[in-house]
Amino acid sequence: MSEITNYQALSAHLLSLTNEEKYTAATRHTFLTHATIGTLPLARLALWLAQDRIYAAHAYPRFIGALIAAIPFSAADGVSSPRERRNAEVLRVLVGCLDNIVKEVGFFGDVAAEWGMDLDAWNQRKATRDYTAEMSRISTQGSLEEGLVFLWAMEKIYLDAWSSVKNLEDRTVDPDEKDPVAIAAVRSFANNWSSPDFVTFVDTLRALVDGLNISPVDELYSRVENIWKRVVELEVEFWPHDGEELEAASKKQPAASKTGGL
Repeated sequence: MSEITNYQALSAHLLSLTNEEKYTAATRHTFLTHATIGTLPLARLALWLAQDRIYAAHAYPRFIGALIAAIPFSAADGVSSPRERRNAEVLRVLVGCLDNIVKEVGFFGDVAAEWGMDLDAWNQRKATRDYTAEMSRISTQGSLEEGLVFLWAMEKIYLDAWSSVKNLEDRTVDPDEKDPVAIAAVRSFANNWSSPDFVTFVDTLRALVDGLNISPVDELYSRVENIWKRVVELEVEFWPHDGEELEAASKKQPAASKTGGL
């Protein structure tokens, strides 16, 4: 088990576990580099958005619902007791997560329609299945504390990733290599996940994590360390790789004829 000083918050400790190379792979992936400099193909952006919609529309509500069900409400706790107030705060935040994700799924649809991205045109990636399976496992088999760490980790990495897209710009790229449609769509996502509201949301989750009062001598402490490391790994793989869109078209789409034509 890792050692931390008495004054170090859990969130700061978890962030310190990931070396710069691994965290850069999650938050400065080549997908994000292309998004930043304007050379991300629209098809690759659509592939990613289709996967993120699966995560947001299907896996995330189930994940949050399971965490809500795990809140340890008890009639033995007084109305003003610290435990009751803590549980109520966790519930408030998680209900807010559900409200946010409903809006986000609608936002995905609006952006896809505006810029001509077909979200039904793609197979589900293995990385998406792995991510959503881990969300299900943690929320149904883990503790509430583990679920809250997982939740903060997901949102923290997304904040850092899309903030990097918004704040960086490479002016050396040939304008002819840029896709203005993809750039406009990317700008929508970067603005959404680097906004003051999203920063406040991630800070709220961080405060919940730091308030868990998990001691380094607890077995749970090592489990949440592993959760952080696993989320970083999942985030790295969730970004589509260069050229992946060329092989990821959905089998639901009509195949090209093998007879006749050129």
